[in-house]
Amino acid sequence: MRGNTSMQTTGASGATKKKMNGYVGFSNYPNQEHRRSIKRGFNFTLMVAGESGLGKSTLINTLFESKVYPAKDENSHAAVGTPSAPGGTKTVEITSVSAEIVENNVKLRLSVVDTPGFGDSINNEQAWQPILENIESRFDAYLAQENRVNRSKIVDNRVNALLYFIKPTGHALRAIDIEFMKNLHNKVNLIPVIARADTLTAREVEQFKARVLADINFHGIQIFRPVSDQFDDPDTIADNKAIAGKIPFAVVGSERFVERADGTRVRGRQYPWGVIEVENEAHNDFVSLRQMLLRTHMEELRDATDVSLYETYRTQKLLALGHVQDNTVFREFNPRQQAEEEERVHGAKMQKLEAEMAAVFKQKVQEKEGKLRQSEEELHTRHKDMKAVLERQRAELEDKKRRLGISDTPHAMPVHTLAAQDVAQQQAQSKDKKKRGFF
Repeated sequence: MRGNTSMQTTGASGATKKKMNGYVGFSNYPNQEHRRSIKRGFNFTLMVAGESGLGKSTLINTLFESKVYPAKDENSHAAVGTPSAPGGTKTVEITSVSAEIVENNVKLRLSVVDTPGFGDSINNEQAWQPILENIESRFDAYLAQENRVNRSKIVDNRVNALLYFIKPTGHALRAIDIEFMKNLHNKVNLIPVIARADTLTAREVEQFKARVLADINFHGIQIFRPVSDQFDDPDTIADNKAIAGKIPFAVVGSERFVERADGTRVRGRQYPWGVIEVENEAHNDFVSLRQMLLRTHMEELRDATDVSLYETYRTQKLLALGHVQDNTVFREFNPRQQAEEEERVHGAKMQKLEAEMAAVFKQKVQEKEGKLRQSEEELHTRHKDMKAVLERQRAELEDKKRRLGISDTPHAMPVHTLAAQDVAQQQAQSKDKKKRGFF
């Protein structure tokens, strides 16, 4: 439908938003994106973790309604077992299974990463470390591909979601559960799942969920929760609230079909007291888990991995390697604001320069005044010394005059007469010395 109105609004960033008067065509872009997605298909990597015997493989096959995990020969599996470390302690092994699933011409390249051996040892300290290293190694591999010259063929095998299977003890989270989620919640979209929920009553399930959520909130563990925004319709918002209200999901998996009392065949488990239906929301939360994981929030899981988790890891990795980013290059350019900013910076620089020059001038003046005061003191000291010397010489002369009996009266013999007599006396003495030396 073509519009006939025009409206202009200015956003916080300064850009003008306009509503077109007529049909242009770019609103058809989502259809183009849909066609491109159909051609390319999707990649999704799902990791499962938990103790052995909690039905991880069965649940994955039930989710995708295909044999993602091949049937296991229990005897051979028990014989092979999980690799053991020295001393008989089992180690965690990381295995991956890939499959291409097609539904309504939409191709999904699914990779399921399993962690056999986790939680099966007597000492499970640091049992989560191999799983964390595997997740980070996938981030490192993607980062290395981004830094290549040719990036036309980037393989994305980052883990988009992790289903953590909680043992249905009915009490609370165990220490291994808390440590696992605390160390991995900031590296992957964590989805807690209560395994084998058919071993608990409905009341026990509700109480167990409340205790698990209380432990998760107490330890500050971030788990994936569906959120709504302004573009969601009321039905979508209600569905998201309903799904979020069932976390952690209490699920039951089964690859077999059983027959109900009315003759209908359903996927479920047969017990002497009745049938547990996998896809019955009154029996377990399998439908809600599948709804969130595959039907409504698969792309949000992929976006959260790419935009939030991976970017955080990438930033920390590059900063650790010494890379520093200048964030000013990403600011919006405004010539007037830039000129004002440059003028302000220049004024501050000139003020600083003037203050430095004034300080230098003041210092020079103080140094010159100090030198002048020092010279004046030295001259004064020399004057005093010379005056003292003159006074001493005068005193010596006065003393000589007294010893020679020279009076300062007017009748006294003149000084030059005394000097002549002194010279004559000295000459006579020298002649006597010569005569004595001759004889």
